[in-house]
Amino acid sequence: MAAPLSSIAASNAAPAAALSWSRPLTITRPSRIEFGAGKVGFAGEWAASHGVARTLVVSDAFNAARVDRLGLPGEVSVFAEVKPEPDLPNLLKLVAMARAVRAQLIVGFGGGSAMDIAKLAAVMVDDTRSFHELVGPNKAAPRSALLVQVPTTAGTGSEAGTRALVTDPETLNKLAVESLHMLADLAIIDPDLTMTVPPAVTAATGIDALAHCVEAYTSRRAHPIIDMYAREGIGLVGKFLRRAVANGGDSEARAGLALASLYGGFCLGPVNTTAGHAISYPLGTRHGIAHGLANAVIFPHTLAFNAPVDPIKAADIASRLGLEGGDLKASAYRWCAGMGVEMRLGQLGIGEDDLAGMADEAFAIRRLLDFNPREISREEILGIYQAAL
Repeated sequence: MAAPLSSIAASNAAPAAALSWSRPLTITRPSRIEFGAGKVGFAGEWAASHGVARTLVVSDAFNAARVDRLGLPGEVSVFAEVKPEPDLPNLLKLVAMARAVRAQLIVGFGGGSAMDIAKLAAVMVDDTRSFHELVGPNKAAPRSALLVQVPTTAGTGSEAGTRALVTDPETLNKLAVESLHMLADLAIIDPDLTMTVPPAVTAATGIDALAHCVEAYTSRRAHPIIDMYAREGIGLVGKFLRRAVANGGDSEARAGLALASLYGGFCLGPVNTTAGHAISYPLGTRHGIAHGLANAVIFPHTLAFNAPVDPIKAADIASRLGLEGGDLKASAYRWCAGMGVEMRLGQLGIGEDDLAGMADEAFAIRRLLDFNPREISREEILGIYQAAL
């Protein structure tokens, strides 16, 4: 059994790096952010003020039915086929449509999947290079299409970022593209749009936002400026997630989670995530488990694994979430499961015979694991999967 949080000591792990107030950091934000209930209709006002006549909305089937709430002018086409875990064929089908309708404006209207491939479509619509030529940092060219992001869940924070991930079906790896040219011209965060999110999805996406904040806060690249957003985001999830799960119509709770998600997005660009996301990715790429749920399942395990490196930050996280005393992993597990999240890989269709392959895949994601606060081996990743089974 793991040691209780109060007794965790850093003696068995490398000490956390000291905060450096002078370490260089670049912070980017969408050119304009509109936040608040009822703001969704501003998308149409903004588009009209920019002379937009042809818009392509990137969405899933559910949100496609409420595109009219955006109030967009001119010709509005809708790509309503976004997958929960977008792959390369899904993206290329979207890009072909964006070119066919000669989109002047692309709107990501949905969760992180819709917003991610909306970013990619915006930079690919005029670019003849292949997707693989854009993978990595700063390879995308300037775009002619405008980009607006409107999240309908509170989890990914993708509306605020410059990074997008797509699964390559040949390798089952998530490939990341990062570019300032994928930063939204306008982000609209309207908490009312999240009122229809079911309790289980509310819980999972809220824990995804939490994971963004926690992993950035504890990363080797942690920075005091980003810590401010991370700590506040953790506290907002701790205060409002249970309320929103219990009552989807709780407007204050929905607004609090929308803000937590935005803060999590602010954490992703300058610092990014670590082992929690790396270990969760194979759940999506190999088994189609939604990103938020995958992160929720893994969250208690990586939180407890990293705690010995910086027990002060671990205690701060636990306090902001209102976790019970005692074993940290068990407390975090109960906190997640208590909101209806299925926390067992076996119940999500994952068998023990696939765990080794998942561990191989996760251990190869060095862009995240190299910044985890504590070194983690392939065997330790496998152990986390086995514990979560």
